[in-house]
Amino acid sequence: MRVLIVDDEALARSRLRRLLVEITPAPSAVHEAANAAEALQALASASAQSLPFDVLLLDIHMPGHSGMDLARQLQQQPTAPAVVFVTAHPEHALSAFEVNAADYLTKPVRRERLAAALHKVALVAQAHALRQAPAQTEPDAETDTLLITDRGRTERVRLADVLYFKSELKYVTVRTATHAYLWSGSLNDLETRFAKRYLRVHRNALVAPSAIRCLEKAWGGDDSDGWQLRLFGIEDVLLVSRRQLPVVRALLANKGSGLRAGA
Repeated sequence: MRVLIVDDEALARSRLRRLLVEITPAPSAVHEAANAAEALQALASASAQSLPFDVLLLDIHMPGHSGMDLARQLQQQPTAPAVVFVTAHPEHALSAFEVNAADYLTKPVRRERLAAALHKVALVAQAHALRQAPAQTEPDAETDTLLITDRGRTERVRLADVLYFKSELKYVTVRTATHAYLWSGSLNDLETRFAKRYLRVHRNALVAPSAIRCLEKAWGGDDSDGWQLRLFGIEDVLLVSRRQLPVVRALLANKGSGLRAGA
């Protein structure tokens, strides 16, 4: 992740830089700008080198154009980095989200809070990448199927038919619209192999984005996460963790997706 810190106070920039070093994984690059004009120059230079920034850590009150002015200007561009406001003024939170800010942090910033904001940015970027990934037109037997041995029967299951994978005890349930298979591998292995096809929504589940029908509150029960997914063609529901909720919401927000969020 490439980060641009925009703040007119050198001490504030230095503190954010120190916090970024302590975060795991640490950003691949951290640059600084003291005002909106310098930020625009840095953004243009990075874009010209095909090394765009992923996120701006942006102060609001600065000499000249404010951070809010800069965010509104970036909002008009087809491709722009995510914006996380970092400010001593909590009263601007509503305006921040009106310009689609990814998060709003108040000074002094805690490391854990900064890490959570960057994680949210990464999740939304992941959702965008999933939406933009081109569909494969020529299936490959090794990458488009999963070999499953279940109850003495071995068969290839087409990934195009798999709605979700769910880890349960020592096995992974492989769910299609018509059948639930048991696979004796790990969910992490499936996520590594098929990262472009499936989205992790919980520590125990991967789902095909195209299978998602709606996101809704999970009322009652022992669930502490509070949200669940309903899928097309089956009655099963999948819990969504708080950590993964932003990426699911990003998918739902995609125009023309046909997905909806429950009340």
